[in-house]
Amino acid sequence: MAERKPRSVKRTRPGRPSGKKALEKKTKSAKAARRKQAASPERELERRRQKRETLRLRSVEPSFTVNDIERSVRFYTEVLGFIVTEELSDGAVLQGVQLKAGVCRLGLSQDDWGKGRDRRKGEGMRIWCRTAQDIDALASRIIAAGGRLAEEPGQQPDGVRSLSVADPDGFRLTIYREM
Repeated sequence: MAERKPRSVKRTRPGRPSGKKALEKKTKSAKAARRKQAASPERELERRRQKRETLRLRSVEPSFTVNDIERSVRFYTEVLGFIVTEELSDGAVLQGVQLKAGVCRLGLSQDDWGKGRDRRKGEGMRIWCRTAQDIDALASRIIAAGGRLAEEPGQQPDGVRSLSVADPDGFRLTIYREM
């Protein structure tokens, strides 16, 4: 038997590029596969898990501890226009309520005086409330219902028109409309 000599010509499959073109094609397809893998939902979820998770809220529902629950409920419903969605009681005495205005909720609870009757409320905090309503008409309604404005309607430097009210315990709500 005769010895075979090694061939210097590469054998390729029919229809497939060889040499430099084959390498370029492989490189492009590998890059595309990596991009596809990086963009996959599973990969994105894994990437987010490895990073520090951020808080993603859908709403904030503050709750105020008040001195006189009945007086506060009257203020929020009759003066501002909230509606009561839930009442919490110990059987005979109202202890708290859930209020709603538009899609926003607010809780009120009766102070149990565990921290003393002279405990100050509402200091150093303000709730900002965005509305699509006319601020001047809203101010007129609040005044007509017996409420007092802590700040008259006015144009703010950032382009919003707002008013502020303080509830019976001093909690401030600033209601604004972007212009």
